[in-house]
Amino acid sequence: MAVAEYEKLPRADVPSPALEKKLHDLWETKPGIFGWIATVDHKEIGIRYLVTAFVFLIAGGIEALVMRLQLAGPNETILTPTEYDQLFSMHGITMIFLYALPVLSGFSNYLFPLLLGSRDMAFPRLNAFSYWTFLASGLFMYSSFLIGSAPNDGWFNYAPYALKPFNPGLNMDFYALGMIFYGISTTVGAANFVVTVMRHRAPGMSINRLPIMIWGTTTISVGLLFANPAVSLAFFLLWMDRQFGTHFYDVAGGGKPLLWQHLFWLFAHPWVYVIVLPAMGIVSDALPVFCRRPLVAYTLVILGTITTMVLGFGVWVHHMFATGIPFLSMSFFSGASFIITIPSAVAVFAWIATIWTGEVVLATPFYFFAAFISMFVIGGVSGVMTASVPADLQLTDTYFVVAHIHYVLIGINLFGVLGGVHFWFPKFTGKMMSEAIGKVSFWLIFVGFNVAFLPMHVTGLLGMPRRIYTYPENVGWTTVNMITTVGAFILASGILVFLVNVVVSRRSGVEAGPNPWDAPTLEWATSSPPPPYNFPVMPAVASRHPLWEDRLDEGTGHSSVLRGLVLDDGKETLATSVLDATPVAILKMPEDDPWPFLVTVALTVGFTGLLIQWWWMGGGAAIAVVIGGIVWLWPRADLGQKAGAAYE
Repeated sequence: MAVAEYEKLPRADVPSPALEKKLHDLWETKPGIFGWIATVDHKEIGIRYLVTAFVFLIAGGIEALVMRLQLAGPNETILTPTEYDQLFSMHGITMIFLYALPVLSGFSNYLFPLLLGSRDMAFPRLNAFSYWTFLASGLFMYSSFLIGSAPNDGWFNYAPYALKPFNPGLNMDFYALGMIFYGISTTVGAANFVVTVMRHRAPGMSINRLPIMIWGTTTISVGLLFANPAVSLAFFLLWMDRQFGTHFYDVAGGGKPLLWQHLFWLFAHPWVYVIVLPAMGIVSDALPVFCRRPLVAYTLVILGTITTMVLGFGVWVHHMFATGIPFLSMSFFSGASFIITIPSAVAVFAWIATIWTGEVVLATPFYFFAAFISMFVIGGVSGVMTASVPADLQLTDTYFVVAHIHYVLIGINLFGVLGGVHFWFPKFTGKMMSEAIGKVSFWLIFVGFNVAFLPMHVTGLLGMPRRIYTYPENVGWTTVNMITTVGAFILASGILVFLVNVVVSRRSGVEAGPNPWDAPTLEWATSSPPPPYNFPVMPAVASRHPLWEDRLDEGTGHSSVLRGLVLDDGKETLATSVLDATPVAILKMPEDDPWPFLVTVALTVGFTGLLIQWWWMGGGAAIAVVIGGIVWLWPRADLGQKAGAAYE
């Protein structure tokens, strides 16, 4: 599309009620069961991600509380060793895979088009498919509890313990197939985010004007496209060893158990940043709102985000310092583990400088963001300790590492997420969350978290190994374990108060209005909650903070939200160039479609067949998926032709 052609397209000064009604009818998801199954609205999918992730968070939290009761004192018998193995394994799987990334995907799915000034994600049907496969894979793994065969070798799933001679049940088959299933969701979701940020932006939103949250999610999405193949291969080879007697990890057959660790940690260490960088993006975008100024060192924070993800692929061996690999190799990975703290420290100093030079508003979201910074520092400092080979050799497989991983994976993620929920809840629902209840929940969560996990560092230094289901008396671990258990229940009470606040505020909260926080980004230019079409006219952006232009001296023009391009010939949105966001095409977006759900059902049947060795079921499901994909895509080929013809 030439610039001259773009300028000739119809525009509206102020969207008329007739235009808004027409757009609403075009974009609204139809009510009823069909609409619930078939919707491709990114906002509905985002809310589903958030709700489902919090359900898994509750499940993982209950598992943790039962384990803490078992460890509150010596020689407890609440759980058998077998039950404890299954519980701590599913707790790790739930928190790391089924909660930590999906909850961030919920924010990104809901907010990406709104932040970018678009009407939907690049591939709406693929977006729905990503959610359904996430839900199905989680239920697939949790269904293992129904037959008493939940995964029992930890979320790290080390060979040879995961091989059939040591683990003959279906436990690890559930995990191997479930993670391959889950990998489909994360891969297609990552591709969708990357294409959306490249092609679906408001005119003028060049890459140097993107919100930090967009940078964080895009960076980890690119990382996932490289990391997912490694772990999918690792689980596939494990499944082959277990089902067909191959010897990829079997020493007796010439295999190498360390191959599992290399493949797994090549994925799992970047995964740490996958579930941290988007949370950092949430804080980087929302914290300045409560400091009444832009983020300090915007460009450096972006460079630090990208550098962290890149370096994250070069430090996986620091999880393997105790496996007997050569010291020369360990020295390189130890050095990389120290270096990776530098770009993270840039973000910390940027947040502190933003607070120091701003005019702080002490609202509940700010409390969570400030706590996030402290969790980030504590988790980072303990991580630097384990980057040292001599220290790691002493600390590995102790509760010190458990403390570190909870500060990094849960402390950083959870506080960023809860702050984000308080911040964007008005946009999600049109209602404000209660400040009084919010502050009560914050202090319970903050105190409970630190009472639970700070003493774990001491527990590890006292020599308590991780993954043990009980311990004897007179070894000096009883007091610290009791403190940790008390802290865990305080933390749980804080989460309960937060959930009560969500429910009460959703029903009877104060009406929020479009921009209750006086925030600067495009999502706050829409109503709360936004209409199905997001923007009645396509906005144009002239600065990094389009809603703060009157008070900031940035950019060379003026952003336009109420006057813009009218796209109402069906479900349409604008495609733009990668770097400068110059309009290049008008895209026809798909209608609601049940095929993402149906293809997921077929995949679930197929993985179930592979689990129970009904090969005909797995093969039949594979054929159904192929046929479903053809039926899904073939009638829509004209959409791609229409969109592609508009590109120069």
